[in-house]
This record gives sequence, structure tokens and C-alpha cells, in this order.
Amino acid sequence: MNRLVLSLLVLICILTTLGLFILYDSSSYTAQLDLKDKYYFIKNQSIWIALGMVAALFVSRLKESFLYNLSLPLLLTTLGFLVLVFLPGIGLELNGSRRWINLGISVFQPSELLKITLSLYLASWLSVKEKGRLPALLLLIGVACGLVLLQPDLKTSIIIGATSFIVYFVSGASIREIAPILLVGILGVVLVAGASPYRVQRMTAFQNVDVNNLDTTSYHTKQIVIALGSGGLSGVGFGNSVQKYAYLPEHTTDSIFAIFAEEAGYIGSVILVGLYMSLSAIGIMIAMNAKTQFGKLMATGITVFLTIQTLINLASQAILIPLTGVPLPFISYGGSSMLINFVAIGLLLNIALDKSVTPRKNSSLHRI
Repeated sequence: MNRLVLSLLVLICILTTLGLFILYDSSSYTAQLDLKDKYYFIKNQSIWIALGMVAALFVSRLKESFLYNLSLPLLLTTLGFLVLVFLPGIGLELNGSRRWINLGISVFQPSELLKITLSLYLASWLSVKEKGRLPALLLLIGVACGLVLLQPDLKTSIIIGATSFIVYFVSGASIREIAPILLVGILGVVLVAGASPYRVQRMTAFQNVDVNNLDTTSYHTKQIVIALGSGGLSGVGFGNSVQKYAYLPEHTTDSIFAIFAEEAGYIGSVILVGLYMSLSAIGIMIAMNAKTQFGKLMATGITVFLTIQTLINLASQAILIPLTGVPLPFISYGGSSMLINFVAIGLLLNIALDKSVTPRKNSSLHRI
């Protein structure tokens, strides 16, 4: 077992164990109050972690050539799932959003799967040197991001779009090609955000973070500020959070970092950020050491989407950007997200183990 593989395994074990500890600490009170079972969230999360480990092990043993040839069917299937969320009886609507497919015993979020399957497909397609790919690439990303935006889910579409263009850049595209697209993309995000009343409300809350302000639209943001401020340098101590007692919304999912920061303080927060930086560094090294262009681009896509998702969550919790509903990888509560995170790690392990042969370049199969 090489050092990259060992380092990745140890790091994921630390993050997952820490995540379970934080989740139990932040959820036990509300779980007991609302569900009469203080272990409810941690039991469900443990099941998804176990399933994720099995999925990661399975994916890590697949041949690179098999992943290469399976990438297009997987992407088309995912796009089909993204359409199904809008069908009554299949798609599940929560809080005005249609992002989930109802499986009966659980729910599934196809946009999480898209992060993997689109990265996988782009790696297989862009590993083949072809000219004139940009128009087709823009069409593909436009369709994928458009379906996610319709749910509506702006932050996931940003993660997917940014990841796609970084993979395209790493494949050999020039800055001259990328720069105009990024400018148009940023302008599009601003226009979409400005056209939505609830997103404008979040911008207003971001600009009114004074805890003494009586404006109720910024309640969530204020509670995060209170949690961060209470934590100080060394924190109030594990188990001593006040915000977890139903003051802070989404304290088991998107805002779980605020609870951790309150209890562990600035020092603990820096350590957690360091763990995520290490994960990104390991992913970059795996991409740089990949023996094939396909492996390099696949590792790049996976590392980028995990890194961007982490950055968006932490930045919103530090009130550096408007609050947005992005889970913190391996920490936040959520089945679809946790399962996809582990599949992503399985793919990184697949590349780092370096046991595969160069995939067959069937460009006709992967041309849009």
C-alpha cells in the first residue's frame, strides 16, 4: 500500500469519526425532543457510512477501462434521474424545491450523483485529444446545470459548472478559452441570484449580520455569528454548545460547522480546515501521479468538487459569502451526500492504487 493510499484512508477515517462525534453532539437534544430518540441521526448516518464504505471498496477495485466505457451510460442515467424529480409521485417536493426521488424507505438526490458521473464522463471524453470540443462541452454543462437550476439548486450548479471548467482547463485548454466563459458564468450566477426573492433575502441577511439588529430575515446568520463568537479561541468545550438547543437552524446539516466552532473554538476550527486542506492536497498528488490522462482528469474532477463544496460551506459559515445550503463533506448529516463522498474516495483510491491498464479510446462512444 503506497503512502498516498494510506494517507487518504487515515484522513477519511479521522473525518468520518469526527463527523459522527459532532453529529451526535449537535443532534441529540433535538432528536430526543422531536423524535424521542437521541441516537436517531447518528444511527442513520452510520448506516450511510457503512454503505459508503462498501461502495468505496467496490469502486476502488474496478478496472479503469471499465469506468471509462461506463461513463456515458452513467451520465445519461443521471440526467434521466434529474428529469424524474419533476414527475409527481416520483419526485419529492420539500420547502418549494424538487431535488429528491422518493425511494419509499429513503430519498435520493440525483444532483449529488451528477457530481461524480459528469466528472467521470468529462475525464473519459477530454482524455481523447479532439479539436472543436468547446461548443459541445458548453451544451453539456448547460443542460446539466440547467436541470439542477430548475429544482432550484443554484449552489450545486455552481459546484458542477466550476468543476467542469477546471477539468477542461487541466485537459489542455488555454486561459484564453476559459476566461470569457468564466466571466459569462459569473454574470449568469449574479442574474439568477438577483431574480430570486429568497436569494435576495439571503443577500440582505448577509449584509445585516449585527446581532442587535431586529431584522428577522437574518436570524440564521445571526445565530451563526453568535456560535462563532461564543467559541472564541479555545471553545466552550465539547457538549457545552448553547446553539444546538434549537437556536441554530440546520445545525445537523449545512450549519454543523458552527456548532463545532462554538465548542472547539478557533483552534479546533483551524485543525478541521487543515484536515480538509490535506484531503485536497492528497487528491492533487493522486491526480499528478496518475499514469493515464483519464485517471488524471478523473482525480482532478473529484478533488475539485470536494474542495469547492467544502470552501462554499466553510465560507458561508464564516459569513464570508451569503448563507447557502451546501453540506460539509463527511461531517454534515445526509445520506445521498455521504454515499457520493465515499464513492468519490473510492475512485481516488482506484487511481492511486495504479492497478489498471490504459483505457481503450473509443472516441465515437464519448463524443456528444
